[in-house]
Amino acid sequence: MTALEGSPRPARGRWLTFDHVKWASFAHSTVYACLLICWAVPGWHWGEMVFGFAHGIGWFVMCALCLAALHRRVIPLYVAVCVAVIGAIGPFVGSAAFLREQRARVQRNGREHNRSGDHARDGRVGH
Repeated sequence: MTALEGSPRPARGRWLTFDHVKWASFAHSTVYACLLICWAVPGWHWGEMVFGFAHGIGWFVMCALCLAALHRRVIPLYVAVCVAVIGAIGPFVGSAAFLREQRARVQRNGREHNRSGDHARDGRVGH
């Protein structure tokens, strides 16, 4: 296969879709819920430590993902702010913002074109 024929690898940034970032946000919310459960159980400091580190690292990862997704117009600004700014203390807000945006995309388009409700095949906003 020559360079002109194309590459079997996906184009740069193809992995960064609305669905992928949404599910990463849901995973981060799940880790946070586990942290809250560990905090509520008396004496389970090991769980607090593990899920606390996972939440902290997950928040940094979510910030980076949201910046990249915002730059590529995969998510709107308000979703990025909900995930990156408010998500440090309550990632459920970011997950709720993804659900709100998904419903808004379906309403704007009149029907759901793919699983995430995006009108573009690559999951980008405004195309």
